[in-house]
Amino acid sequence: MTERTESAVRLVILLAIGTMAGAAAFTHVHDLSVAHGQPHWIGWANAVAVELMAIYLGLELRARRRARRPVGLVASLLVAFALLSLAAQVAEAESSVWGWIVAAVPSLAFLALVKVVLSNAPVTPPAPEPDQPQTYWHEVPEQVTPDPEPQRPADPVPPTVPAPAVISAPAAVLPPRVVQPNRPHVVGIIR
Repeated sequence: MTERTESAVRLVILLAIGTMAGAAAFTHVHDLSVAHGQPHWIGWANAVAVELMAIYLGLELRARRRARRPVGLVASLLVAFALLSLAAQVAEAESSVWGWIVAAVPSLAFLALVKVVLSNAPVTPPAPEPDQPQTYWHEVPEQVTPDPEPQRPADPVPPTVPAPAVISAPAAVLPPRVVQPNRPHVVGIIR
């Protein structure tokens, strides 16, 4: 099997698993929302928010790691949304251990698929700063020590003469700010 054929087969499997697991996970969140009094369109909105937020947070986590920025908040939110999705799957299940396991499969498969896809994508190293030469990890930069400049004797400092005092004009006195007694002074509220 050629590499191109193998890549095509992997893509088809990826799309099939992603479509089916995503549809099941979306449906469970939708059904749970509707069962608890939400209209159908809000049920779908909840499903989209919960399931796609996990995907977005995975992408954001990857981008922050690449940029060497803190990932604590994003990782916490990813765990929270993954647990929320998993809870929706289990809540719709039959009350047995096997019912919970079977109901959790779509959510876990969807999250595992996202993780695998995101971890397989090539990571590009950060671009070097423009004023820095490009070096490779295996190259060691030369240690260059500049020749020290010869010391010159310090120039004699002339004696300082005090500057004449500057007399300033009296500051203008502004009238105090008048606040109307019937209007409270609150910033940001327009009446």
